[in-house]
Amino acid sequence: MSIADCRLKKFTTRWRGFRNCGFGRIRGFWRCSLVSFALIALPLSAQQGAAIGADINALNATESFRIGLEAYNRYAFNEAILSLEQALSWRPGEGLILDWLGKAYYRSGLEETALRQWQAASRAYPPASPESVIINSRIEFVRNRRGIFPTMNDAARYVETGIFPGKYDNTLVFKQPTSVLSCDNGSVWAVAYGSNELVRLDVNGLVRVRRRGPQAGFDRPYDIIRGLDGRLYVSEFRGGRISVLSETGDWLAYIGSKGFGPGDLSGPAALACDAQGYIYVVEFGNRRISKFDPDGGFIHSFGLKDAFFPGFLSPTGITIKDDIIYAADSIAKKIYMFDNDGIFLGTAIERGLSAPESLKIFSDGSLLIADTNRLLVASPDSGIVRELTAPGNSRIRYTGADIDKNGAILAANFNENEIAVLATAGDVASGLFVQIERIVNDNFPVVGIEVSVQDARRQPVVGLDPRNFFLSERGYPVDAQQLLGVGDAVTETDITILIERSVEAAALRDDFAVALNDISAALTGSGGHIASIISAGTQPVRERYEAALPSTRDAAARAGQADPAWRFDLGLRLAATDLLPRAKKRAVVFLGTGMLGELAFESYALSELAAYLANNSIIFYCILSRGAEPDDALQYLCEQTGGKLIQLYQNEGVGPAIRSLARESSGVYTFSFRSALPTDFGRAFLPISAEVHLLDRSGRDDSGYFPPLE
Repeated sequence: MSIADCRLKKFTTRWRGFRNCGFGRIRGFWRCSLVSFALIALPLSAQQGAAIGADINALNATESFRIGLEAYNRYAFNEAILSLEQALSWRPGEGLILDWLGKAYYRSGLEETALRQWQAASRAYPPASPESVIINSRIEFVRNRRGIFPTMNDAARYVETGIFPGKYDNTLVFKQPTSVLSCDNGSVWAVAYGSNELVRLDVNGLVRVRRRGPQAGFDRPYDIIRGLDGRLYVSEFRGGRISVLSETGDWLAYIGSKGFGPGDLSGPAALACDAQGYIYVVEFGNRRISKFDPDGGFIHSFGLKDAFFPGFLSPTGITIKDDIIYAADSIAKKIYMFDNDGIFLGTAIERGLSAPESLKIFSDGSLLIADTNRLLVASPDSGIVRELTAPGNSRIRYTGADIDKNGAILAANFNENEIAVLATAGDVASGLFVQIERIVNDNFPVVGIEVSVQDARRQPVVGLDPRNFFLSERGYPVDAQQLLGVGDAVTETDITILIERSVEAAALRDDFAVALNDISAALTGSGGHIASIISAGTQPVRERYEAALPSTRDAAARAGQADPAWRFDLGLRLAATDLLPRAKKRAVVFLGTGMLGELAFESYALSELAAYLANNSIIFYCILSRGAEPDDALQYLCEQTGGKLIQLYQNEGVGPAIRSLARESSGVYTFSFRSALPTDFGRAFLPISAEVHLLDRSGRDDSGYFPPLE
């Protein structure tokens, strides 16, 4: 028997087994007609009646199940819940229905209810079955990540999940990496000191771009940073200069030249950029730090011995947070603080260091320190130092480290000629949270699916490509699998505006009009749209708005009457629902006083609203006018969705925050494939599985759909 015959026989056996299970009892429309006719025309025994009743229950359950799935794929989650609950009433305890009901509740933000459905679904399957394993994994993910995002202050330890070697077999990829710089698309720039180049590596460690500088080449490049305008700056240790590059790594100009005077550089190593765009370079040879403007104009140097500062012995790493400069000294084994004028402020870290080489800032303000053969996290406020990794062997020398877009730490190991990829032990154990979010089968047998990939902290996993995905039907690879789009590669954005209509907000309508004009201006020309404008009163109302008519925008900002019983929860729910079928980069922007009132969560709890937004990849922004203090709930919604609180009349306005939405990550990947499964004239439920692998982490989701009726 040929391999093809064996696969066909195996497939046929599986298909028969599926048809004999709860949802495989459909025999076509003629079967339903015969059953109906038999009920009317023939006297039946009790046993025969029970059998026919079971068939009718299966038919009713299947029809309700189909309607539920179709509603789910239209983002009509409430409708899906009603239909799936009805299907469950016909087939109590059916694992497949319970699983989908849990998915619908999850996407609706009702996570506790979703967990109960999944627990019941898990019990409906054998304990070690693939279905049970996937459902239990999903339960664990959702349970573990509920609540505020963890920070780097948690006592997490990092373990190596993979390496990007500088040499494959006998092929040299790069040599002696000294520094890494993460990119928004999940890739990383690596500075290769030994091979005089920059290489850009994707999440799988493959070289995508290679840059060797100007015609004369780099002269021992050491560190790399990104300026405010996206340009790259690379220090050249032996060349005594800084190369300025475009965002894509093309050489543009030099800053400085080799020497010992003001503006000269000797052994330039670590680099940093402050909030105003000024560039700071640590000069190992001159034992000082020099400051330049973004175009290379020399400002001043500091760090030599004076009455207040003992002077650098061996300056190495540098980073900046809130206009405070943190600089490491590998011989003194300390981290010092300066203001941006170079005035010594004190010592941030005095103990616990061996020979610090590089510094970076975590989002919570703590310091990531590459300290010879280990990585540390330190609090500048308390001075406490904690190991993120156990000390490695004496061959390891971490000269630079950064946090990539997927939350991993990438560490340049100079001596071992590799870049280590490290993640928390919890992340490795949890794997990846994979969801098939939507299935489109209008052109069956060509099917489209949207797959979302997140980590344990609800953050999107970006930078994946077709090699990271395996799509299958009943365990067999799908035909003609094709990656159609990556959510992070598109800049199209959609925003809904939610406006508070409380009595207190009536005095802010001019401010709301200003905010709407600023938002519209920020979106113009960037592929962004205002999808709708919602007034949050006792009942939310969609205001008339046409992008081509600015007058409708101003009228919408000032619309409605002051309502003492206004409802934040209903308004937010409607604003989020309007975004479900829109672009994958999307946000609700709330304009209000900052206070939500007593009826804010009358129908939907805060946690349910946060889950509704987060589980559908919707970011929440809150724009406050006149320095208002925000309700803690608004801060919570921003934290849970990756949004931010914005002051309307800040110097830069609201534009930068709104435009930044186009750079946000969605972690959604769109595929198409050609189904090879028999459809029973459109009546069969067709399963599809998506597995995702990234280094030592993986995840899987099972889904399915009904093809169009024939």
